[in-house]
Amino acid sequence: MLAEYISLEVIIGWLKEKKAENIRIYDVQEKCDYTDIVVVCEGSADVHNKAIANYIVEMAKKNNLRILSKEGIDYGHWVLLDIGDLIVHIFLPETRDYYNIDELLAKIAKRPVQENER
Repeated sequence: MLAEYISLEVIIGWLKEKKAENIRIYDVQEKCDYTDIVVVCEGSADVHNKAIANYIVEMAKKNNLRILSKEGIDYGHWVLLDIGDLIVHIFLPETRDYYNIDELLAKIAKRPVQENER
């Protein structure tokens, strides 16, 4: 568990380095069997989201974190990065609002690990 939170802190740092906004973190380990932590953030444009995602993938490889799956990088509206016990969603603001993923995750999360207000 400690290693997951160390990885979480590092990944949040990477998101901030690339100017990801409205970062929210949800602890879903008691309600979800495929991950423990879900990070949701957004970029200002599809190109920004692609840059954020590519940077996370690049830094994960450099730091021996295994990316199990990556989806949506080609389009950038909603990017999903599966890093095992941690999932990162990178949205355009309007896509995030449309799917209302924060409300869903807030309902199932044990507790928010951290929340940066909009």
